[in-house]
Amino acid sequence: MNPLCGRCNLVVYPTEKVNCLDKYWHKRCFSCEVCKMTLNMKNYKGFEKRPYCNAHYPKTQFTAVADTPENLRLKQQSMMQSQVRYKEDFEKSKGKGYSVVADTPEFQRMKKTQEQISNIRYHEDFEKKKGGGEIPHHQPSNPGQAAYQPPAASQNYHCEPTPEPVRQEVAAPPPSAGKRYRAVYDYSAADEDEVSFVDGDVIVDVQQIDEGWMYGCVERTGQRGMLPANYVEAI
Repeated sequence: MNPLCGRCNLVVYPTEKVNCLDKYWHKRCFSCEVCKMTLNMKNYKGFEKRPYCNAHYPKTQFTAVADTPENLRLKQQSMMQSQVRYKEDFEKSKGKGYSVVADTPEFQRMKKTQEQISNIRYHEDFEKKKGGGEIPHHQPSNPGQAAYQPPAASQNYHCEPTPEPVRQEVAAPPPSAGKRYRAVYDYSAADEDEVSFVDGDVIVDVQQIDEGWMYGCVERTGQRGMLPANYVEAI
């Protein structure tokens, strides 16, 4: 059974049939929708399954749909969903603090380093106080207390057991405490808590922090801070 023409709706026989745009046409009917110029398979342009010439092919025009009620409703709904998601994310993250940062290896290293430095400074202050005695520490009080302190010797005697446990706890410094090291490479500090040195510098009061880092004082500059363990060697 022969198909019908897409324009004149008459039977199209095989000798005059043009199959294009999902339809069958007579060769004379396959023409531009506007100027009726006869077209062929090389010069036609299809739009909504209708043939057009190049001059009358419909131009695509962009219409402003942002002000339509439906588009405004969708825009408002998207903004509300964004706010809801933001609040949900905020509620989920609230109370966690800086857990995301604390889980990073760099932050863990910095945190551990700060703790080690705090412990080292505490040990140094304690040793200074222990060597200088406790009396100068209490002298900012009234002069009348100077006469009162000798009778209070018994009280100090009873208070002495209190720092003893502290001395026992801090009496176990890191294995490398007090050691001297010599720099075998030049190193420039990358952070504020690190020290710079050159090849041959002597590092004193060195204490091991972890496998890769130490804490010590550069004898030449007097600068204290962290240094990489693989840049120095024991003397």
